[in-house]
Amino acid sequence: MAPPPAVAMRASAIIVAAGSGTRLGINRAKAFVPVGGSAMVFYSLRAIARVPAIVELVIAVPRGMESEARSEVTRAALKIPVKMTPGGAERQDSVRIALALTSAESELVIVHDAARPFAPAALFDACLAAAARSGGAIAAIPVSDTLKRVADGAITATVPRADLWQAQTPQAFRRALLIEAHERALAEHVTATDDADLVERIGGRVEVVEGTARNFKITTRADLELADSAAAALMNASRARVSD
Repeated sequence: MAPPPAVAMRASAIIVAAGSGTRLGINRAKAFVPVGGSAMVFYSLRAIARVPAIVELVIAVPRGMESEARSEVTRAALKIPVKMTPGGAERQDSVRIALALTSAESELVIVHDAARPFAPAALFDACLAAAARSGGAIAAIPVSDTLKRVADGAITATVPRADLWQAQTPQAFRRALLIEAHERALAEHVTATDDADLVERIGGRVEVVEGTARNFKITTRADLELADSAAAALMNASRARVSD
C-alpha cells in the first residue's frame, strides 16, 4: 500500500476487544486468545503504535480483563494515553461507550476490531486521511466470490458482484459525525453491524479505502488456525528483513 498523505488532524483510536469468542469454542475472552504466541489484541496495538496521527486510545474489554489489556499495551510499547472500559452487550454498545471517553480535542476517531489482528499501520493512516477529507472512511475489499440469494435451501437469485465490497475495519470518521450517528441510533433503537452503517443512515459520506485480504476477521477455529499460520509467516518475513 502506498503511503497516504500525512494526517494533520488529531485522532483517537478505539479498539473493540470485548467479544466473548463463543464461536471459537475457547473458554477465554476472544481478544486475548493467543495468535502466533501473542494475544490477538497485541497486533492491533502494535499497528496503532505506528500511526502518528493517533494521540490516544480507548479499549473496550470484557469486565475484569483490564489488567491483561494493560500488559498488552506495555508489550506493544504504546506511548500515548490509554483508557480502558468494560464493553457493552453488543459491539455497537461497546463503541458508543468507548466513544464517550474519547477526547473532545480529537477531530477524528478510528474504530478497529481486535478480531482483525493483521490490519497494517498504513491502512489506519489511509482511512484517517480519507475521513479527514470526506468525513468517513472504511477499509474494504472487492467481493471476489459469486454470491447467491437462498431461500428454503435453494438458490433464488445470483447477485451481481460488480459493485459489491466486503467491509472491514478500521473505520474512521469525524468525531462529531460518529457521535451524532450513535446518538441517533440509540434514540431510534437502530442496530447495525458496523459504524459506517450508522453514519450512512444520517446522510454521512463514507469513502472506501481498499484493504487487504490478510485483514480477515477471526470468528471460527479454522480462522484461528489460519491466523496462526499468518502470524508465523509475518514473523519469518520480519526475521528475514533483519538478517538482510
